[in-house]
Amino acid sequence: MKRKVCVFTGTRAEYGLLYWLMKDIQSSPRLDLQIIVSGMHLSPEFGATWKTIESDGFAIDAKVEMLLSSDTDVGVVKSIGLGVLGFADALDRLRPDVLVVLGDRFEALAIVQAALVMKIPVAHLHGGEITEGAYDDAIRHAITKMSYLHFVAAEPYRQRVIQMGESAERVFNVGAVGLDHLLRSQRMTRDELSASLEFELDSPFLLVTYHPVTLAEEDPVQSFQALLSALDCFPEHKVIVTYPNADNGGRAIIPLLEEYARQAPTRIKAIPSLGFKRYLSTVALADAVVGNSSSGIIEVPAFGIPTVNIGARQDGRLAADSVLNCKPEPAAIEAALRQALSGEFAALCKQASNPYGAGDAARSIVGVLERFDISHSKSFHDLS
Repeated sequence: MKRKVCVFTGTRAEYGLLYWLMKDIQSSPRLDLQIIVSGMHLSPEFGATWKTIESDGFAIDAKVEMLLSSDTDVGVVKSIGLGVLGFADALDRLRPDVLVVLGDRFEALAIVQAALVMKIPVAHLHGGEITEGAYDDAIRHAITKMSYLHFVAAEPYRQRVIQMGESAERVFNVGAVGLDHLLRSQRMTRDELSASLEFELDSPFLLVTYHPVTLAEEDPVQSFQALLSALDCFPEHKVIVTYPNADNGGRAIIPLLEEYARQAPTRIKAIPSLGFKRYLSTVALADAVVGNSSSGIIEVPAFGIPTVNIGARQDGRLAADSVLNCKPEPAAIEAALRQALSGEFAALCKQASNPYGAGDAARSIVGVLERFDISHSKSFHDLS
């Protein structure tokens, strides 16, 4: 009998990372893929990206509405509560043998809580990492303690998960699953990307993604305005800017980026979601990636493209030499961008080593899911 593996996704970025893992589970003769979709995927405000999942050839087994039209801390907490209620019904109907979740989002925390009580083992991707500027940091570690299998992106993260009391035999360093796109996904040409975006890429451009910082004292509106001020110092560069995620404070950024694009429609393109194919194609063609997304730390260095990482959101992550960190202030962002766009630094980025693996994570994970004796119960592993 095939093992039922249920993959959860609640955001566009998370789905992009999970794509090849989902494809490999789908094609495995020993595994039966189930998919639960929730969060931003179901929101028209964020692009209704569940449609992309279906157009990619996946059948969605459950859609769970949980995202309130609010980005206050109280609204996020209530969204978690709605999620737990909906995921309980979905998991009860599907009864998977293992639930796969990635990362550190509040949507993932909601479904993992339900799975824990329902005795459904959890396989967690990207545990052991640190992001000191967001409450995602605590969520990630909480999910680790509720999970049975762990697929981490680097050896220091494997050691940290073991340090948290997880048995070494259940912790696998497979690298970052998003890097599988480098070896397996076809990218668009500049002309194809321009046509798809309906935006002429006839000059150098920057890719911008900025998310609210949910833990550090960093006002998202003030920081985003600082970023826009810095971008104005580079009028020779066009800008593609994607919407923030649904964290508290994110919705306050959307009107700012929309107005910024409205004022200069031939130079600025604002878009709710690129989708992973357009996103990777954009990264590969950009002069630099700017903002505070984890992708700028984990995936972008593998393309040899500079990253300007703003503020505290990603503090604590391993980073390649191609990542420039700066404060969320106009002068600091401008200085980092000037360094990123220099010929000397661009050459360094082409040689930078990415600490997040070689792009073969999905097949490694599937191999473990096919053969490992999975249970919902475990003992605390003491280092001594």
